Amino acid sequence: MAVMSKKGKREVPAMSTSSLPDIVFMLLFFFMAATTMRDTDPQVVVNVPKAHEVSELDKSKTTNVWIGKSEGRNAEGAALSIQFNDAIISESMLETNIKKRMAEKGYTKATEMLVNLRVHETATVGMLTDVKQELRRSEAYNISYAANPYN
Repeated sequence: MAVMSKKGKREVPAMSTSSLPDIVFMLLFFFMAATTMRDTDPQVVVNVPKAHEVSELDKSKTTNVWIGKSEGRNAEGAALSIQFNDAIISESMLETNIKKRMAEKGYTKATEMLVNLRVHETATVGMLTDVKQELRRSEAYNISYAANPYN
């Protein structure tokens, strides 16, 4: 058997950096494809109340209605506004907007759509009742309330 002998000290070869741009672009394209953008920009400020039992919703069938203070008016006692999609609307316009949304999504029954109410914690019960009455007129009976979990 031959004995292997080491001749001199060998240096560790330099790391090849030619594949680093490929890796960076693969990560960039992955995050671009995996990231979802917001459908609507909130125009009202909503501080949702806290709850003990919170569950995740299926966002594909969810339509959001925000009830909160307009971004320009954060003063105490400012009137609350209703935002549906990208527009601030009145309570009376909510029924027609819900029906348009159902037609856009292609829902044949109102039970297929879930309306997620994001209500400011200082909203009055009277305003919330008026909004719920308009939702009943548009036959949107599946209603969910947004809340933050207790820590």
